[in-house]
Amino acid sequence: MALRYWRWWPWSAWSRTRPPPSESTQSFRQQFSTQEQTPQICVVGSGPAGFYTAQHLLKHHSRAHVDIYEKQLVPFGLVRFGVAPDHPEVKNVINTFTRTAQSDRCAFHGNVVVGRDVTVQELRDAYHAVVLSYGAEDNQALEIPGEELPGVFSARAFVGWYNGLPENRALAPDLSCDTAVVVGQGNVALDVARILLTPPEHLEELREMIQLPGTRPILDPADFLGLQDRIKEVPRPRKRLMELLLRAATEEPEVAEVARRASASRAWGLRFFRSPQQVLPSPDGRRVAGIRLAVTRLEGVGEATRAVPTGDVEDLPCGLVLSSIGYKSRPIDPSVPFDPKLGVIPNVEGRVVDVPGLYCSGWVKRGPTGVITTTMTDSFVTGQILLQDLKAGLLPSGPRPGYAAVKALLGSRGVWPVSFSDWEKLDAEEVSQGQGAGKPREKLLDPQEMLRLLGR
Repeated sequence: MALRYWRWWPWSAWSRTRPPPSESTQSFRQQFSTQEQTPQICVVGSGPAGFYTAQHLLKHHSRAHVDIYEKQLVPFGLVRFGVAPDHPEVKNVINTFTRTAQSDRCAFHGNVVVGRDVTVQELRDAYHAVVLSYGAEDNQALEIPGEELPGVFSARAFVGWYNGLPENRALAPDLSCDTAVVVGQGNVALDVARILLTPPEHLEELREMIQLPGTRPILDPADFLGLQDRIKEVPRPRKRLMELLLRAATEEPEVAEVARRASASRAWGLRFFRSPQQVLPSPDGRRVAGIRLAVTRLEGVGEATRAVPTGDVEDLPCGLVLSSIGYKSRPIDPSVPFDPKLGVIPNVEGRVVDVPGLYCSGWVKRGPTGVITTTMTDSFVTGQILLQDLKAGLLPSGPRPGYAAVKALLGSRGVWPVSFSDWEKLDAEEVSQGQGAGKPREKLLDPQEMLRLLGR
């Protein structure tokens, strides 16, 4: 039997004597290295888009580690601060997000403002990939005279106020007026109207508003002329909504309903073909007293249809104006491209244009549209694209320091990150305070108080 033996060459000697690898060999090694290492990925924003992106990455890559950065001290974004308090079932996704955050391959870092406390470039240096999922933190302005008057608020700020968003805790809207005008008729506008109409003990969507105790709807049948035939063509959810409005506006109510409406102390209505023109001041000019609306009509056909002014105006007295015409994203960092007209980060399927290794998901990716399930699907797409790029060797190879590098930077800048276990302590405190008041929780509003509770 022949005797065989191996001789182990020092790496340096072997590397000097071996022939240079082919391009295909280099590509294979890069791909293999990227797949076998622990990908360090960070997500900026802990709302639905951020958590769903993290969830997808952790589920579909067995070694990936995900750090989630959030400017608030607490997680969950609009699920905590944007969902109306009478829709607790929507907040159930927090249970799913909590399981993601408790994974040993995921970490939450609150109280960190990306773009101020740490730059996007510094995150890109520390991680293999960065996903921007910070949502739409601003609101579309009405851009009409009088918008700056006291008593005029964005619906976004108003929702933040009644949902306990720390930055809106000092809003202090005067709710003693007889009439409030909500400009816009989207989901947020209806949430705001419902909250204004309903006592805390009996909060209920539009379909419940029609039967809301102590209220009566004011709907002009003329606004619904010709609608019966046209609603047959619209998608089912909108069709059901329009049928509900049509019945409430045009059908004769039953005797019991007539009596109920007659005794109602509050009323609500939807006004169509109106465009805000000016917020009217009180005689002393110190607060809002009404709003001037331009009467409009539709011109054009199909997608070219536009609402154009007729020349008539209508003045509506009110003591509160809430603008609910859309949310808007802000640019986060000078190094990140941003389209100010569309209010999004330019991207292709979540890949930020011309910035390899940088991705986006949620409203900052597609604009402030859709519901939580829309955001879930969108975020999964971004996560899948990132993993495809990782597998193809398009992301940086070799180890990255991840949070270790960022932690050092934050420490040198006097920033105190809040962990998910810290949040669980704050959560327990809120629940405890709420029990004393007979509520599910009493939200903590002051960031300094939160930090004191955490011993910072």
